[in-house]
Amino acid sequence: MAEDSDVAQLSFEEALKELENIVARLERGDAALQEAIDLYERGDLLRRQCQRRLDAAQSRIEAIRVDADGRAAGTTPFAAG
Repeated sequence: MAEDSDVAQLSFEEALKELENIVARLERGDAALQEAIDLYERGDLLRRQCQRRLDAAQSRIEAIRVDADGRAAGTTPFAAG
């Protein structure tokens, strides 16, 4: 799908900004039914892209372990939650 590749090229910030615009448009309620459906579908693609970017970033975050003297002793993978 061409829209999927279009969304995949967006940075997190670009995708989030477009998603915010879509949400605002849908909240106003001024879109015709088919347009609202199209906006919702585009918004879902953008939401999934943002989630993928966040998941990728989270997997790269590492927590620094410190020894008894407070010096960095290594890293461990970030564990959310």
